[in-house]
Amino acid sequence: MPAADDLILLEQAAHEAGQIALRHWRRDPQVWDKPDGAGPVTEADLAVNAHLERLLREARPDYGWLSEESPDDPARLAFEHCFIIDPIDGTRAFIDGQTGFSHSLAIARGHEIIAAVVHLPAQDLTYAAQEHGPALLNGAPILASHHGFDGADVLTGMPGLDPVHWRGVAPPIKRSFRPSLAWRLCLVAEGRFDAALTVRPAWEWDIAAGALIARRAGCLASDLSGQPLRFNTPSALNDGLIVARQGLHDDMLAAMTPRL
Repeated sequence: MPAADDLILLEQAAHEAGQIALRHWRRDPQVWDKPDGAGPVTEADLAVNAHLERLLREARPDYGWLSEESPDDPARLAFEHCFIIDPIDGTRAFIDGQTGFSHSLAIARGHEIIAAVVHLPAQDLTYAAQEHGPALLNGAPILASHHGFDGADVLTGMPGLDPVHWRGVAPPIKRSFRPSLAWRLCLVAEGRFDAALTVRPAWEWDIAAGALIARRAGCLASDLSGQPLRFNTPSALNDGLIVARQGLHDDMLAAMTPRL
């Protein structure tokens, strides 16, 4: 199946997901806490996930399925292609009535992402990319910034500035934050911020779509050892994340405490 056809499917699915989410947004949705401190989940997350799984798996029955809100089935590892889905990325923002939540939809072929969509329905923003095409925002091409290390505006949580990750010295960067990790990668792709950093393990569903969009906008996307990100893996985890243009990416990696 051509990646262009897959991208059309993902865009359709993302917009339908947005319509479902907005029916619950700012309307006091039911909320539960996941086991083991895994964070909250709402009735909207579950409704979106059920719709996406039905729509996408009926359209591509020979693709595997990995979603934050579905029990993981190791059978996905045997498929050449696999959907990697976060029904609502930024659930806490969604619960609080903020606009910075997104739907993150991607398709992996082997361990590489070949089609990706990140949709923010409350802001009417749709980021998209396929493996050999440009990164797009609402259909228009976007490109990452060329900012250097000093003074770079980096999207990261508070742990990202801890000197323990920077050879004991705080990095010369400005920290910014947005609630959806998928959206952070898209904001770097758009050039509104210079880099995104995650020093904690990164779930595939949070980063799969945004990583391809950022790469097609001119960024490198790696784990904290500088190794390429891999998807549809048994653990569904990568060891952190650095996303930026090559010069800034390399400077950040060189300044960080080496991984064991």
